[in-house]
Amino acid sequence: MTDQNVSPEFAKATTTAQRVLINGNELAVEVLGPEGAPVIITHHGAPGLGSRAEPRASFGRLADEYRVVVFDARGSGESEGSGEFSHEQWAADIDALRQWVGAEKIVMAGGSYGGFMSMEYAVRYPEHVTAVVLRDTSPDNGNAHLARENALASDRVSVDMEKFDRIDEGRVRDNDDLYDCWLEILPLYDFAYDPAAAARKAAATPYRYRAHNYSFSQNLPNYDLKPQLAELDVPLLITVGRHDWITPVSCSETIAGLVAGSELVVFEKSGHSPQIEEVDEWTQTVRAFLHRVAPPSALRALAGE
Repeated sequence: MTDQNVSPEFAKATTTAQRVLINGNELAVEVLGPEGAPVIITHHGAPGLGSRAEPRASFGRLADEYRVVVFDARGSGESEGSGEFSHEQWAADIDALRQWVGAEKIVMAGGSYGGFMSMEYAVRYPEHVTAVVLRDTSPDNGNAHLARENALASDRVSVDMEKFDRIDEGRVRDNDDLYDCWLEILPLYDFAYDPAAAARKAAATPYRYRAHNYSFSQNLPNYDLKPQLAELDVPLLITVGRHDWITPVSCSETIAGLVAGSELVVFEKSGHSPQIEEVDEWTQTVRAFLHRVAPPSALRALAGE
């Protein structure tokens, strides 16, 4: 799942990450928020394209009340990229981060491909999950044909489908080629298209083509969590933009239909990134959900706990 990353202003911000040895790879990790608060571990989207800047900009807004862990997954951003880029390995890396930060249980959160990994972690390590927050994601690879249909039907741009297929199938040649293919599909992501903003996003993206190719050629063809999600028993919030072309609303509806008691919120003026396009509404929705299922210590004190 490619993701449109983060606002240009946030992408350009310089931050200092810790270098943490996780399962043989040094990962770039930031821990935001007060010690002792409930821990949220967030996974960025777009392996090989995404980075911690995206969840820092969105879930980082909750660091006034929560302990928010953002990191570059192995093979992405500033992290090392040795070993395998499988979902099993990435989920094991998340659990090692959970142990490193000293949390018995966490809120797992992520959007786009980060949503894939949030669900992967929740079904593989349910005993360590308090709740899950998803954004614009899918429970299986069924979104791939929907995304292709939406790209072909777009009246916004005429997409070079040869480039589309290479990025979608994990066949890009190098980082420069990944940039070229990424730039081709960026116009499809936003509710309101701004060519200059799309160009800035492309320029701010950290390109790591090996992780991207592995994800799309090896992980996604057999990706299907529907059977496991039907057994998931944790509070789950699903958020999605009404005009998301790559993981359409129907994908989120499928997740909601599988997980008993889950909550689905559709943002009517958003594409793939309501956390940017309807920032206040999205943040309020996530915060309200977390207050109910994983209240910060101040709320617990008010409730007399």
